[in-house]
Amino acid sequence: MHLFFSTPIWITEINNFENINKELINYIYNAKEKNPKGKTKSNVYGWHSEDFDLKDQELKNFISEISKNIGIAIKDMNWDLDTQIVKITSMWSIINNKDAFNERHHHGSSALSAAYYVKAEKNAGNIIFFDPRQANVFHHPISKEANNINAQVQSVTPKAGTLVLFPSYLEHKVGPNLSNEERIVISFNVSLLRKKDLV
Repeated sequence: MHLFFSTPIWITEINNFENINKELINYIYNAKEKNPKGKTKSNVYGWHSEDFDLKDQELKNFISEISKNIGIAIKDMNWDLDTQIVKITSMWSIINNKDAFNERHHHGSSALSAAYYVKAEKNAGNIIFFDPRQANVFHHPISKEANNINAQVQSVTPKAGTLVLFPSYLEHKVGPNLSNEERIVISFNVSLLRKKDLV
């Protein structure tokens, strides 16, 4: 058997996440204090920040760590770095209190997208991915049980320090936060830009 059209999702725990998360929580709370209303995208009841300034000193350690993981994903995909450069094009945070969730969406014209969990307690709401192969919507035989080949939906349980990278075209949503603690996530998009277009 060969898997021709499987969709990669990279799940890892970043190094030194305890200290990095302390820096990130302070940064996110400061951003919320400056803009308590935030903005509305896929978030329902939750707070969505404006895009971060990626030059902010408080993000330096975090960006350094996730860059290593982005590099692994790009190597796995065998994307050409002789003709392209890697750029994090946007980054933001979402705080979901109890019962808050995120509707089904995708991240459009990027190569990779990610969710990094700064704070996530038990039952804080899984990130749920949907099979991108639309033919399955029209005909999907009954399976005895779901597996990695036949499942139309897969989910990842959030845990502080976990980074989930995935192709930006992959539709996903976030289940309701059923815990009594905040669920704090940082999301970001990565693009590969052709060097000749940057001249």
